[in-house]
Amino acid sequence: MFVVGVTGGIGSGKTTVTRLFEQLGVVVVDADLIARHIMDTGSPAMQAVTQRYGEQALHHDGSLNRAWLRAHIFANPAEKDWLNQLTHPLIREQILVQLKAAQSPYVMLSAPLLIENGLQQFCQRVLVVDVDEDTQRQRTSQRDQVSHQQVNAIINAQASRQQRLAVATEVIDNRGSTADLQPKVKKLHQLYRQLAEQ
Repeated sequence: MFVVGVTGGIGSGKTTVTRLFEQLGVVVVDADLIARHIMDTGSPAMQAVTQRYGEQALHHDGSLNRAWLRAHIFANPAEKDWLNQLTHPLIREQILVQLKAAQSPYVMLSAPLLIENGLQQFCQRVLVVDVDEDTQRQRTSQRDQVSHQQVNAIINAQASRQQRLAVATEVIDNRGSTADLQPKVKKLHQLYRQLAEQ
């Protein structure tokens, strides 16, 4: 299977880009979505989190309080390591299952932590959706209603812009509008189809 990894910092617009590829018939395996489902109510990972943190990690309906967990692990590096050790093997396993099952000329693996988690080893190409940090802060604060402090903590926890660009085989500059993205995506789609056929 020909796999294109897609990554970018928080607020860079990865989701917008991958949706445009999906509209062209490309299967997108989304590591974020997989990570969410691993924490579904009653799942082994969710039981481990509840055991470790108790009721404070849950909403009244028993679902995961993601905002609480995010704030907690960003304030406690050791807890972040614990959570990563719990979830990363489960996420990786699901990613591989979904990549294998994909039915399109090529498949995309969308992962914000593609580089940090060594997932580029499963990819033939790496597409980086790139914006400057000011744009990241602005978009993330507006979208997630979080403080600049929390956005900065997330940016600092991710690979730097330079580290991402260093592994990129292609880069999409996403400082413009969605309309600006469409011709860029179509051009890359043709490139990836050709490479996949070879």
